[in-house]
Parts: sequence; structure tokens; C-alpha cells
Amino acid sequence: MESFNSFELNKILGAVLGTCLIVLALSIVSGGLFAPKVPAKPGFVIAVAKKEGGAPAAKQPEVPLPVLLAKANVEKGKSTAKQCQSCHTFAKGEPNRVGPNLYNIVDEPRGVGRGFNFTQAMKSKGGKWTFEELNKFLTDPRGYIPGTAMTFAGVKNDQTRADVIAFLDTLSDKPVPLPKPEAAAAPAAGGAAPAAGKAPEGGATPAKPEAPAKPAAPAANGKPAPAPAAAPAAPAPAAK
Repeated sequence: MESFNSFELNKILGAVLGTCLIVLALSIVSGGLFAPKVPAKPGFVIAVAKKEGGAPAAKQPEVPLPVLLAKANVEKGKSTAKQCQSCHTFAKGEPNRVGPNLYNIVDEPRGVGRGFNFTQAMKSKGGKWTFEELNKFLTDPRGYIPGTAMTFAGVKNDQTRADVIAFLDTLSDKPVPLPKPEAAAAPAAGGAAPAAGKAPEGGATPAKPEAPAKPAAPAANGKPAPAPAAAPAAPAPAAK
């Protein structure tokens, strides 16, 4: 009976051990077959701009509005303004919509007239719709005039915005003349002073200040030495 029990126990232990070995072997094989392969090169490369010397890149100077208006394209401005037709009309005599009619808007008073009920924020801003004011408002309407009912996000491109302003200026019986770009590029009155060490115009170099005359050395007895006598003048020739 005891030998039978030992034999049966050995069979059971052998079966358990065999099962464990089979499971381990299957785990190793499946791991080799289905293991994900790591690519040698990533699929997406994120380019990061490097700063030379740790200093930030220099900001490009802004182009003055008169310069942008001088090269503005009215047709492109008209095409861009089509996205505003859901809220505004542009032709003379057309009715208001969600926003006011924009005919003859340039240089007109802001927040009054046109048979439109403007917001208090627009009325409080006051002033006129000059080229500069239109440029600021169209860049970010709610940022420039908080409380306005205009939900438009704005035109972020400077030249595109100038195209729209140039188009709005044509919506008038007497369009306002565009500002001259020369005024924006004119230097400050008085001009800059010439740089140190630079010769003035004409090529002449500035004269150097004369060195002060040295005082006469004292005589040996402590008294000042007499001034040297002037040389006698040469006699004038006799008149013939």
C-alpha cells in the first residue's frame, strides 16, 4: 500500500513538473514570435530650433502700415472681406445685418449713426475709424475693444489686413487718400550727429587745438628771466 502511494505520488509530481515545463516553453516561444520590434529610427522627427549662444532670435521689425497700404491689393482685400458678408453689407444704401453697413466707413465716427444699435463698449471708445484704428481693430476686435459684439477672430497677417483696409477705403464716393509711405520712413528731425572721429563733409579734417605755451624758466637767482627782445624790423625799401 505504501509503495502504491509513492508510485502514484511520483506520477502526480511528474505530471505537474511536466506541465510547468510545457507552459514555460510555450511562454518562451510565444515571446520570441510576438515581441514588438523597436525601430532603429523613430517615425516622427521633431525639429527643435537651436539658439546660438543661448540668445533668443532677433525679432523682425514690423512694417509700417503706410508701407503695407502702398502695396495693398484691393481685389485680394475684397476676396478676404467676403467672409464678413454674413454680418455686414458693403454697398451704398444696403441695410444693416448683425453688424452695420460698412460703406464709407473709413475716417467716419465710431459707434454712432448708420441706424445701428452699437454696443456701449463701441460707443465709449469714440474717435474715428482711421486707417490705424481699423488696423488695430481688425487685428483682434475683442482684444482691442473688450465688450464688442463682434465675434470675428481677426486678420492676423499684416499684408492681408492692409488689403482689406484698402478695399474698405474704396467703398466711398470720395475715398480717403492713403498715407504716403515716405512719411513712415522719414528720419527724425534734426538728423543724427556725425560719429566721433569721422571727418565732416567736404573732406577737411578738424584742426587740432594748439598746445598752450610753456612758461619761461626762472633765472638762477630766482628772478624771472627777461623776455627775449624782438628782432628789429627790416627797413622798408626807399621809393624810387
